[in-house]
Amino acid sequence: MRRKAMILILLSMISASVAGCSSASMSNNKPGLETSMEASTSSDMTTNTSEPMIGSKDLDPETEKFFYGTWEIEKLLGFADSYNDASEYPTGQKVIGDQITVDKDIFSSKGFEAYSAYQFKMENPVYQIREIHYNADSFYRVDKIDLPSLNMNDQIKVLSVSDPSTGLAIPISFLDVNNTRLLLVLEATVFELKRVAE
Repeated sequence: MRRKAMILILLSMISASVAGCSSASMSNNKPGLETSMEASTSSDMTTNTSEPMIGSKDLDPETEKFFYGTWEIEKLLGFADSYNDASEYPTGQKVIGDQITVDKDIFSSKGFEAYSAYQFKMENPVYQIREIHYNADSFYRVDKIDLPSLNMNDQIKVLSVSDPSTGLAIPISFLDVNNTRLLLVLEATVFELKRVAE
């Protein structure tokens, strides 16, 4: 009997303690305020660079400044793990030396004479950042492209080009590596680009 009474007292103390904690935490949850646990969680989310940004957003001024210009295809770098490519996989190098124009008001890949599937010319193209990866592992996990020339801590932005009339992306995209290197992706084939002096 005495033992039962002790257990009941102990249980009532535990439930009172739990109720007190939950009401205290509820009273701190006023609009505009975060608990310390919530604050540390949201802070961790903004500084966690292992997770990529996937979605779509406009180019920032720094990316525009780097991206716009005339580029020449310098060399073949590699391939995606899976492919559906209009070029002759895996030797589709007939674009080496061809040029591509990326400007605010015009996009042209008409220089790709060997591959009609990649020849586009459009006014007022829509350029967007579709992904931002904060390390090479994240990029590989999402895009399944293994490029040994990427360094572990490279920031990689996947840039798309869309037709302004249809809103559809063309099968040509770019990898902006730290705003210092630009790579061309033709569906599953990746090439290094070099800027053409103007």
